[in-house]
Amino acid sequence: MIKKAVIPAAGLGTRMLPLTKTQPKEMLPLGRKPCIQYIVEELAGVGVKQILFITGYKKRSIEDHFDKDNELNRLLSMSGQKDLLDELKFEDMDVTFFYTRQSIPAGLGHAVNCARDFVGDDPFIIALGDSIIRSDENKILLQRMIEQFEKHENCFVIGTRRVPIEAVHRYGIICPDGEEKDGIVGIKDLVEKPSPQNAPSTLAIAARYIMPGKLFDAISRTSPGVGGEIQLTDAIRLLLREGTKGYSVSLTDREKRYDIGNIESYYEAFVDFALSDEKYGYRLKQYIIKKFNL
Repeated sequence: MIKKAVIPAAGLGTRMLPLTKTQPKEMLPLGRKPCIQYIVEELAGVGVKQILFITGYKKRSIEDHFDKDNELNRLLSMSGQKDLLDELKFEDMDVTFFYTRQSIPAGLGHAVNCARDFVGDDPFIIALGDSIIRSDENKILLQRMIEQFEKHENCFVIGTRRVPIEAVHRYGIICPDGEEKDGIVGIKDLVEKPSPQNAPSTLAIAARYIMPGKLFDAISRTSPGVGGEIQLTDAIRLLLREGTKGYSVSLTDREKRYDIGNIESYYEAFVDFALSDEKYGYRLKQYIIKKFNL
């Protein structure tokens, strides 16, 4: 069982300004929870016991959110507001939180490398802090990834999704090794933001990774790329070249990834999560029907 996870959450959120001028994008609301709470609950649901947040400047609210607020709990209890107390049950998850800062914006590979002492030689999950995976499957993507990882010694697993060919230039794309079966295929190579003409597939990296501890050695031997940043994709490619087997596990038609790092996807996510709210979703749906005369 994989017990450790790393959540990189140090990005500045510039594509979301002015919304993110003082508020971390990871703390933006989706329905009645901040984005990052969904990710933490996803990790806790597959058995993760220790989570390290890689944060940056102006990210203190993430730490505050997961810290138990004893005074607030006491006041709600004394006033008999059990329904509101229930909303804070996430504070009692069987997970220990750790925090460290990426002091300079030097790429995702550099951010993940900040977790070297936390992870050690253990396998671990990387879950990007601005990406939600919503699933109606009995086994969510991350659980299927863990099962694939446990079948093979000395491997890594990347969560992926199909994207339109005209959109491949925005993502890291998998070069498959063989035919996909039940949503799983080997990885021959990774190509960062290829043109549609040169893309080896339409399988895009979907913000979830399971990596062996030796990833950190690969990061230490990875040269900075464009803008002087150390790219996680380049370090993973080094693992591939040195014989580590990689696998892609894809989202199904009953799963969706939301990128909270851009306004369009954030709006979609907010509407979808708000509409699914057990208490207020129906009212919102009726409001939309009335507003647009549907």
